[in-house]
Amino acid sequence: MRASKNSVLTLETPIEFVKGIGSERAKLIKNVLGISVVEDFLNFYPIRYLDKSKIFTVSTLQESNIEVQLKGRITSVQEIQTGKIKRLSAKFNDHTGTMDLVWFQYSKWLKEQLPVNKEVFIFGKINAFNNQFSMPHPEIEAEESKETDARLKPIYPSSEKLSKRGLNQKFFQNILKKICKEIPNLIQENLPEYMIRHYQFLSRQHTFLNIHFPKDQQHFDKADNRLKFEESFFFQLGFGLKKAHHKAKSHGNPFPIVGDYFTGFYENHLPFELTNAQKRVLKEIRFDMKKPIQMNRLLQGDVGSGKTMVALLTMLIALDNGFQSCLMAPTEILAQQHYNGIKDLLKDTNIKVNILTGSVKASARKIIHEELENGELTILVGTHAVLEDKVKFKNLGLAIIDEQHRFGVAQRAKLWAKNRIPPHILVMTATPIPRTLAMSFYSDLDVSIIDEMPIGRKPIITAHRREKDRTYVYNFCHEEIRKGRQIYFVYPLIEESETLDYKNLMEGLENVMENFSNYDVTMLHGKMKPDEKDAAMNYFASGQSQIMVATTVIEVGVNVPNASVMVIESSERFGLSQLHQLRGRVGRGGEQSYCILMTSDKLSSDSRTRIKTMTETNDGFKISEVDMQLRGPGDILGTQQSGVVDFKRLDLVNDSAIIKNTKNMVEKILKADPLLSRPEHQIIKNYYLQYYKGKNKWSKIS
Repeated sequence: MRASKNSVLTLETPIEFVKGIGSERAKLIKNVLGISVVEDFLNFYPIRYLDKSKIFTVSTLQESNIEVQLKGRITSVQEIQTGKIKRLSAKFNDHTGTMDLVWFQYSKWLKEQLPVNKEVFIFGKINAFNNQFSMPHPEIEAEESKETDARLKPIYPSSEKLSKRGLNQKFFQNILKKICKEIPNLIQENLPEYMIRHYQFLSRQHTFLNIHFPKDQQHFDKADNRLKFEESFFFQLGFGLKKAHHKAKSHGNPFPIVGDYFTGFYENHLPFELTNAQKRVLKEIRFDMKKPIQMNRLLQGDVGSGKTMVALLTMLIALDNGFQSCLMAPTEILAQQHYNGIKDLLKDTNIKVNILTGSVKASARKIIHEELENGELTILVGTHAVLEDKVKFKNLGLAIIDEQHRFGVAQRAKLWAKNRIPPHILVMTATPIPRTLAMSFYSDLDVSIIDEMPIGRKPIITAHRREKDRTYVYNFCHEEIRKGRQIYFVYPLIEESETLDYKNLMEGLENVMENFSNYDVTMLHGKMKPDEKDAAMNYFASGQSQIMVATTVIEVGVNVPNASVMVIESSERFGLSQLHQLRGRVGRGGEQSYCILMTSDKLSSDSRTRIKTMTETNDGFKISEVDMQLRGPGDILGTQQSGVVDFKRLDLVNDSAIIKNTKNMVEKILKADPLLSRPEHQIIKNYYLQYYKGKNKWSKIS
């Protein structure tokens, strides 16, 4: 049954039944703003507020481009014509000074109606020129008709299309005033009393009143804080419930034994002392895998922090418990890299390891399939080829995924299905994730962080050089090659034009070959066939070639400890995380390494920030925070996940304290009351089920 214009409003009432809107305006508002029911209007928050509680004087004005209110008199009005352009100018005086009021577009009516020599309030944005202030197109209110309500006045998102049809700020303010009068009937509490007391929150009804029509700045801050808390709290709650459900229902094979494979390798073949961070992470993984619950852990570690070693030691625990392991990487180069590293570490043991990629020949593939099924092959490294139905394990107990954001959900699920009881899952990423993002979007995973570099690893020295410095850069590269080192020259991809990319690369190759004619130069780019890439990479890695000219195909998975210099051409075209990943291709040996960022002379503000950040720090987590400030969370998460960044109030860059707070609160609540069955938590459960169920792609709570 449809509501009539005189009925009481509910959250579901279509906006055409709000007095003052009607069907035509409702249609327009829905098309432009996506608002169709009363609840949408309550969540249609102002973008800023006009503060008419303060009255300035002309003599106290100091800065331009701010909105101010003054009280005084218009003393004179005149039309000024410059060529064909007319403007209306008035003098305003408040006994402390005089300023100009200006109208560039005005009607004859305005000129005649301006209240000269009467006490008025003027409000608007001031401009300064030669220490003289002016106010274009001011709002003018006579003293007797001025609103006595000193609340901050809301300014709502709008468009020219709406304004032209009379749906201006006054219209939206009036509609919201009508709706806000109904708030006692519309808004129910969604947090328990103890939480409201603990955080000294406004009630939910007062929160909505003060987000639309704040009594003052303090009330706005309190309302804003509560709405941000709610968004983060219920988002975190979804992930917390998902994690709790996973741990309650997700059976896994317990790995209680740390036996000969692990201890034999650790005591006799470990090539270096583990860092404290690696030891801590191994302890966390070990604790997870002891239980008969599937591990679901994210391992974050900067480039070169030793994630592969942690992965291998975890595989050895699986092997001690009689289970096979699989490590899946998104590219052949990266899979080959992992395979070479693991095979080399295990060369003095009897542990069998192999690699499966698209380019493995049919005869070799058949042997791999057989050895996986009979259990002879205990560690498999591979790409998407591992997911094929033909690939069957005897008893897969551990699946490790490197850079999981490069795989789809369905692909990952195929790997889980390779064993009757799902394998333990370890997800690795060398892309440092800003802390607020990790807390928000990976809350369903347990997170381990390797935040320490291996002992003896020297920090990479990063320098910014311009085109005029090229001779100096080349001379420096010559010196490094004479010391027996190798060099990378990397060129950017301009996605719109593969032809142009190739042309840039070829021009770069010619330039390098001309300036380094005594040396062997190798080229690597994305259009090469897999075996050609491998041949080029192996040729460079063997030391036969001193210089590699490449595109960003070397961003991940290339490990040449002897390479000491990375020259990144046109580095202003790269994002921060990409620059950091590229830099991580050097500094992998014991020698001092260098990253040289070549740029043009003219840089945008963002480019300058990126280059400055790179030269000041090697810390991937600090770099990721700056990256998020520049690009926003949607881009950091990638296109697959950017749609979930739809918070209306919460800012993932600036509200880390709120995110941390809500995460702790959710953990505390779910530890004490996993099913939200206590009476005081029914309010949270009911609200979550109504508004958030399915939003985090989870709906197991009943």
